[in-house]
Amino acid sequence: MTSPDIQKDIVNSFAKETVKEIIEDLNEDFFGILVDESKDVSHKEQMALVLRYVNEKGELIERFLGLVHVKDTTAHALQKEIYSLLLQYSLSSSLIRGQGYDGASDMQGNINGLKTLILKDNPSAHCIHCFAYQLQLTLVAVAKKHHDVNNFLDILANVLNVVGGSYKRREMLRDD
Repeated sequence: MTSPDIQKDIVNSFAKETVKEIIEDLNEDFFGILVDESKDVSHKEQMALVLRYVNEKGELIERFLGLVHVKDTTAHALQKEIYSLLLQYSLSSSLIRGQGYDGASDMQGNINGLKTLILKDNPSAHCIHCFAYQLQLTLVAVAKKHHDVNNFLDILANVLNVVGGSYKRREMLRDD
């Protein structure tokens, strides 16, 4: 099994079976999409699509659906690629109930952004700015300025504990 073609066939077979299981778990229910586009190592634009949904057990699930090379990163082109990928797996864009993107104007733009185009097709597809992306940018900026990485991670752990504790406390106060 050293042939690259055979290896690609095996990987593609696993990918198809994995996506088939994801679609079954989704159970023709509502879902959100998380989309990001960037250049790969060969400088070709690619778009990643993740499905976010709640399964039958009530668990929040995020599953990678696919990666598509795109020639054009305009909002219209990305929308077409998203719909095409969803259709490839028999998923209707009318079931989208959430959208998550980074802050790029082609994604979040209020006039011609991807968010707006999808909302025009589906007013129930509410958009949330990707908090993880904001956190990543913040962490990278701070890490570049902080020479002692271990100390930085200790401080970060303390901050996250305080935020988590505050959130739990808020929930306890609400229940009273």
